[in-house]
Amino acid sequence: MENFWSKMKMIWTDASLRNKILFVLGSLAVFRLLAAIPIPSIDTLALNQFLNNNQFFGILNIFSGGGLSNLSIIMLGVGPYITASIIMQLLTIMVPALKRMYSEEGELGKKKFAQYSRLLTVPLALIQGFSLLMILESQKILVNLTVFNRISNLIIVVAGSLLIMWIGELMTEFGIGNGISLLIFAGIVARIPSEVGQMLFSFDVSQVPLYILFVAIGALVIAGVVVVTEAERPIPVTYAKRVRGLKMYGGGSTYLPLRVNQAGVIPIIFALSILLFPQMIGNFLASSTNTVVMKISHALVSFSQTSLLYGVLYFVLVFLFTYFYTAVTFDPEALSTNLQKNGAFIPGIRPGASTSAYISKVLNRVTMVGAIFLGFIAVLPLIMRAATGITAIALGGTALLIVVSVVLDLIKKIDAQVSMREY
Repeated sequence: MENFWSKMKMIWTDASLRNKILFVLGSLAVFRLLAAIPIPSIDTLALNQFLNNNQFFGILNIFSGGGLSNLSIIMLGVGPYITASIIMQLLTIMVPALKRMYSEEGELGKKKFAQYSRLLTVPLALIQGFSLLMILESQKILVNLTVFNRISNLIIVVAGSLLIMWIGELMTEFGIGNGISLLIFAGIVARIPSEVGQMLFSFDVSQVPLYILFVAIGALVIAGVVVVTEAERPIPVTYAKRVRGLKMYGGGSTYLPLRVNQAGVIPIIFALSILLFPQMIGNFLASSTNTVVMKISHALVSFSQTSLLYGVLYFVLVFLFTYFYTAVTFDPEALSTNLQKNGAFIPGIRPGASTSAYISKVLNRVTMVGAIFLGFIAVLPLIMRAATGITAIALGGTALLIVVSVVLDLIKKIDAQVSMREY
């Protein structure tokens, strides 16, 4: 406890660190203010009924940071930017030039890569914004719209999405932590008071054992996420002794930590972004009078969290994205080359290609554990909902996973800043 208060004192007394935290808090305050500004021509009663009966828009509300619940000017949230990032990451597999830019050109290459993601966000925001507004209009949520109203609403929501993207990147650059993740986190946390109030309003004494079970499972999920996020597989590394003049250097031993979950919460966000598309298209086509189109719409809408296929595909996507993101962000060959240049080696393993192959083998095994765990935690709320019939917990599991992962990442980065100033 004494160590905690000493860290808090250092955070507050260090001007640079204090300013970073205040910048993040100020940005989150602006974000929540924007989330409270609605677009024109909304039928509030129809909106509330629609959101209560539509699980798809409940998930989409997570990505909007709560901005969709009252059709705010930032109702698209960071969804288009996340989709653009996914597409760019996937293109690194198919386009060698993009892979070289991201992996080999250093900080400048990553800045160019990020700029391409931003540019791709604009057309994606236009497509998603147009589709979403048409769905809302077909459900009689947006009423008495003229052509000018439709165009202005589209411009407003696209501009809002780009504004949120910019705020998130400013938080990453001038604050602490990943700005986009923090915005999603803030939107989830902001919904807690209203959801707790609704639960208390509809409280049923006969379901007390079920609520206790949910709380216990939530505690286990939090503990599991913390353990897996913090777990790592150490690979021993030895530095060869070197003689320079009359002095001997090196000869020390250390270890290379391979995290069980290298990707963090990114696979969950990627998987949900992919799964939102069929449901958005289905909702978009729902107002059609054509028989074939209506059947297609019904099939896409039924592909939701109530289906077994959805849960299986969700698990598989989380599993694959965990491997994919780890492969993009962690390069065993580059690590092996750096070890060899610095006179380091893994005991019992030859430097060069053998070291790279060994690190890849260990990384694949460790990542499999993390991917299976992450996939299981992602679909656990769906299993619980199928067993109990209570729909509210499906969102709670995904939201809980995101919140815990973001908080852990934020604590680590604050600790790193504090440790840097201590030394």
